[in-house]
Amino acid sequence: MRQHPFRVAWRFWLFLWMSGTALWDFRRRVRRSEQARGGVDFLARARWTQRHARRMCRFIHVDVEVIGTPPPSGIVACNHMSYLDIVVLVWAHPMVFVSKAEVESWPVVGALTACAGSVLVRREKRGDVANAAQQIESVVQQGVPVVIFLEGTSSGGDGVLPFRSSLLEPAVSRQWPVTPIGLDYRLDDGSVSEEVAYWKDMTFLPHFLNLLSKRRIKARISFGNSRPPGADRKVLAQELHSEVVHLRLPTAPSP
Repeated sequence: MRQHPFRVAWRFWLFLWMSGTALWDFRRRVRRSEQARGGVDFLARARWTQRHARRMCRFIHVDVEVIGTPPPSGIVACNHMSYLDIVVLVWAHPMVFVSKAEVESWPVVGALTACAGSVLVRREKRGDVANAAQQIESVVQQGVPVVIFLEGTSSGGDGVLPFRSSLLEPAVSRQWPVTPIGLDYRLDDGSVSEEVAYWKDMTFLPHFLNLLSKRRIKARISFGNSRPPGADRKVLAQELHSEVVHLRLPTAPSP
């Protein structure tokens, strides 16, 4: 964080400016539209998120490589490493995310998360999981993919933690298509596990400022094939885990 202080200061100012203009854009476009239609427009919110995520990636120099085709709807299962995951994934396609409820209290980020239409859940509370399933159904019914980080927490990226199956229940009961995603990062001037991944006992602001000091961050999204969920959510969780692990393997060089 102490390296490249001018770069950090400039990018942090850009982040604040972009956040402010994004919130203004939300009020001007999305909120007015929702007031006219009398309900939450998750597709408009997902498109709003994508529009400003692409601005964010451009200004803080995140290069995104996409392999495969994003799904048009249904449930998306992805490994989880950082708050940056949301910015990177929605860069590729308008999507809504299931996020931990604590994010709502984060300065600036909490407001952006709410505008994005994120489904907030406390996984330790069974009632919250059931309520989240109802909210997920509302999003899917509007034709917007919902990303669930089934590990339940973030990791350093060396592997993929076991997937929890509870949030897959609505996909199984309603037979929504499911799609695995493998997400990876690369840094030329640092450590992904310590400077991109947000885990262990890290705190947001010091981590974020250090992230802004990086010359360039490279992200790779590998979309797997969409398929029916099957009849057992626990089996589905295991299958999705295996597919995500496989998608994160290095791509074979072209002949």
